[in-house]
Amino acid sequence: MPSVAFYTLGCKVNYVDTEGIWQLFKNEGYEQVDFESTADVYLVNTCTVTNTGDKKSRQIIRRAVRRNPDAIIAVTGCYAQTSPAEIMDIEGVDLVIGTQDRDKLMDYVSQLQQERMPINAVRNIMKTKEFEELDVPVFTDRTRAFLKIQEGCNNFCTFCIIPWSRGLSRSRSSESIMQQARQLVAAGYHEIVLTGIHTGGYGDDLDNYKLSDLLWDLDKVEGLKRIRISSIEASQIDDDMIAVLNGSDKMCRHLHIPLQAGDDTILKNMRRKYTTAEFAEKIRRIQEALPGVAITTDVIVGFPGETEELYLNGYRFMEQLTFAEMHVFPYSKRTGTPAARMDEQVEDEVKHRRVQELIDLSERMQLNYAQPFVGKVFDIIPERPQKSDKNKGTLIGYTDNYIRVLFEGSEDLVGQLCKVKLLGADVNGCRGQLISVSQTATSGEISIAVG
Repeated sequence: MPSVAFYTLGCKVNYVDTEGIWQLFKNEGYEQVDFESTADVYLVNTCTVTNTGDKKSRQIIRRAVRRNPDAIIAVTGCYAQTSPAEIMDIEGVDLVIGTQDRDKLMDYVSQLQQERMPINAVRNIMKTKEFEELDVPVFTDRTRAFLKIQEGCNNFCTFCIIPWSRGLSRSRSSESIMQQARQLVAAGYHEIVLTGIHTGGYGDDLDNYKLSDLLWDLDKVEGLKRIRISSIEASQIDDDMIAVLNGSDKMCRHLHIPLQAGDDTILKNMRRKYTTAEFAEKIRRIQEALPGVAITTDVIVGFPGETEELYLNGYRFMEQLTFAEMHVFPYSKRTGTPAARMDEQVEDEVKHRRVQELIDLSERMQLNYAQPFVGKVFDIIPERPQKSDKNKGTLIGYTDNYIRVLFEGSEDLVGQLCKVKLLGADVNGCRGQLISVSQTATSGEISIAVG
């Protein structure tokens, strides 16, 4: 049986794409092996969000070549789309395919098996108008299902290379989404995470059907317990979105809403589509509609022109908003973006100091958010057992409002719906106690008391 090994860098969308690509190989009779094993085909799904992503991608490609020089080395993903010539120059690379036409992968592999001539299959992504269908009926080693509903982005923020690597926004058809959602529920998944490059932009290219409509349709899927949105822009949270968040019992009380900067001057230079006042008002409305909602965010530190005064403006603004968690990144100059050509680039030393200060603030926010929930009981779907020997017998899962909880339980509870009482708050994972387990059966739900 021929074998294939995968290595995925970057975001959740890349992980979903890799799972879809695996289905193509699986249907052709391949077995999947560990990347450190000897395989007939190695596929590296690359990232180009930062310079580090490019560098790491090249390192992994070379590692695959060393692992088995006779293997077919295929490279896909964002770095492959933006820099195919750089990758083709790496000795041993056989195929570069970018972020489209992945449905033709097996044809290219077959061609390479017959004639070992390197193939550059990358096309102009800006001309692509259709959503690439890569069905994922089941996920490898995951208890939450990720359902890709959208591709590409129309925003062209000045710091971001992604529109050039993913193209313009394309929405998946509602019929295709609903079909796969039912398939995932039938496979035993209780929670579906909707994902995309610009998830909140779903429906922008469709007639009279948008994300809030899709959420109401998913709400009707029998057997689905939770619906989570991977990320959504503040500008895309309208009255209809707030209505479904407030009215659906299946919607998780967690929204990831990228802020990127807490100062209006920086936001304007980033070409973001909101002011701090508009962002704060959206947060207020969401918190009013969903008491206890967790709002997490992304922040870029050290954008060109970010003086100490502008940085402190942003710090104070973030402090006031009381996020449940912030993901903090130093600005990374991407060749080809307007921000890379801007004056007043911030020194690395300054960026690293500011990053650490905001990480410290984020950890205080995490603790402050979790503490009021101590003593309450939550539905949790354990994702995996804790790996360290010190915490053997400990499971890890998330509440609907994205509190990370560690509690004692056997490994066979992974993927089951558990009721867990929160015993204590902590930045690296709150302590919990297993109360009961619900197992889905053909006749309905069975509640099993624990202890």
